[in-house]
Amino acid sequence: MAKTPTIVEFPKMPELPKLPAGGLRLILLAVIGVVLLFNSAYTIEPEEQGVILRFGKYTRTTDPGLHLKIPLVEQIRKVPVQRQLKQEFGFRTVRAGVQSQASRRGFEIESNMLTGDLNAAVVEWVVQYRIDDAREFLFKVREVEETLADMSEAVMRQVVGNRTVDEVLTSGRQQVADLVEDRLQVLCDQYENGVKIEQVVLQDVNPPEPVKPSFNEVNQAEQEKETKINQAQQRYNEVIFRATGEAEQTISNAEGYALDRVNRAKGEAARFESVFSEYRKAPEVTRQRIYLETMNDILPKMGNKMILDGNLDGVLPLLNLQDSALGKAVEKKE
Repeated sequence: MAKTPTIVEFPKMPELPKLPAGGLRLILLAVIGVVLLFNSAYTIEPEEQGVILRFGKYTRTTDPGLHLKIPLVEQIRKVPVQRQLKQEFGFRTVRAGVQSQASRRGFEIESNMLTGDLNAAVVEWVVQYRIDDAREFLFKVREVEETLADMSEAVMRQVVGNRTVDEVLTSGRQQVADLVEDRLQVLCDQYENGVKIEQVVLQDVNPPEPVKPSFNEVNQAEQEKETKINQAQQRYNEVIFRATGEAEQTISNAEGYALDRVNRAKGEAARFESVFSEYRKAPEVTRQRIYLETMNDILPKMGNKMILDGNLDGVLPLLNLQDSALGKAVEKKE
């Protein structure tokens, strides 16, 4: 016998209440209004600027804050104008932090350069910049970051090519960085790419690895040479300054002695003139006074003294002939 098929009845879905035509229209309009409202309002962060495009054409730039735009007609492109950006050459930072890690593999072509005296140098540098004009940054130049990298490398090679290897590696590093910064900013202004160069930093400058030991020996010899020159200059300054001081002291002493002698001579001359004027007034009195003053200076220096009257006769019995000096004088007189 044929089996009778079993009929299974599924429960019917409950019917939704039918909305009137006007209510559905209101819901659709409300949804469209919410979507349009969300698409028309936008927020610009404090470090950004908003560039508004209407059908792909620039219309205006907006500052940080809440703004409105025409939905489905205007588009917003946010540009971080206050954020400091950077480009690295010769290396790339793998992990930033207190102890940053960098990778140099694959970037040797950027850092290998030739100096003006035909020596090789490995120059690694960083260009720090920010976006100064959002409109120019977006629309004046295509691929701004790639163009800026090419400009930086070209300027660095030009500056390094005009310097000696010693200037690039030692004394002229800061001058190289400053000159690259100035020239790179000039190019950015000419290209109108909206970029402001903040700083160019020479991260690391070394000779190539194959010649580094020889360069270190030469550098050490140069340092020893500078040390010897500085020591010799110091010794020279000590000797010269000491000799100069002694010469000036001798000259000062001589000038003082000369001044003293001149002043004394002038005083004695003035005294002689005053005495001579008095002598002319009374010659005999002055002559007598001069004689007495002279005898007053001479007589205390003599030993035995005897004063005789020129008119006295028979003076011999009064003399003490025991004095050998006086006896010899008397005998010689006789």
